[in-house]
Amino acid sequence: MTTTLSLPRIAFLGTGLMGLPMATRLIEAGYPLTVWNRTIAKTDALAQLGATVAASPAAAMHQAHVVITMLEAGAIVAAVVSAALPAMARGTLLIDMSSSRQAEAVALSELLSTRGVAFLDAPVSGGVQGAQAGSLAIMAGGADVDFTRAEPILRVLGRPVLVGAAGCGQLAKLCNQLIVGGTLNIVAEALLLARAGGADPAAVRAAIRGGFAESRILEVHGQRMLERNFVPGGQVKSQTKDMENVLLAAAAAEVRLPVTELVTERYRSILAELPQADQSAALIALERLNPGQRLGDGPDQF
Repeated sequence: MTTTLSLPRIAFLGTGLMGLPMATRLIEAGYPLTVWNRTIAKTDALAQLGATVAASPAAAMHQAHVVITMLEAGAIVAAVVSAALPAMARGTLLIDMSSSRQAEAVALSELLSTRGVAFLDAPVSGGVQGAQAGSLAIMAGGADVDFTRAEPILRVLGRPVLVGAAGCGQLAKLCNQLIVGGTLNIVAEALLLARAGGADPAAVRAAIRGGFAESRILEVHGQRMLERNFVPGGQVKSQTKDMENVLLAAAAAEVRLPVTELVTERYRSILAELPQADQSAALIALERLNPGQRLGDGPDQF
């Protein structure tokens, strides 16, 4: 049986909405954990579970064999890693589980390699519920040997799959977000059409579940839309960022994604007003295109 003493020490940087439940699972699995977050209060629950709290990214590197970053965007990852890098030992493995641009992941990999630090980009999908349950879809990019080293850790958090070289994890996540963002908007359109045409949208959702239209989005976010529950899981600002990054990746690959362009514009239309609303607020963006049409009778919950 594996003991805590035989497990590598992990430095976990970023304990926000997703990072907190992910770090919690690692502690519960027996991994010795040092945590850092810009807002120190967000590490309190982890400290109570036995984590060591570091005052800076560099301080978190003490005795760390593996570093996990779960931060808001690629530019923030680059800044935090740059702050930590002078204290990072050669042979350390850095796993960036944030969502950023493919080019940012490649640049980070190249920087770390000059310091003898291994790298995987391993963004996730599954939201807070998936992070709590350890059922995240984890899309990893990097070398086979580094993925093999990381796999036992990643399996505590979900289902990891190596999809290609460094940067390909971010590309796979963008493919995921393209499907998520598009499906959210289609579900909103279907439910609003049902209501506008005189059908019971809740009954329509129940009727089509189990057929070819079934999806996790229809199950979870369809219900959220019916309840007008926009309390954040995934957020509008994150989904918008992801859709923008999809379009950048498409431009780099010289392909046109017309549906993604439309979906991105819908999220842009509510970004300034509702940045922290759940991504199912795609419904609100749609309703604003259709004055007088509204799904559900209850108040919006944020």
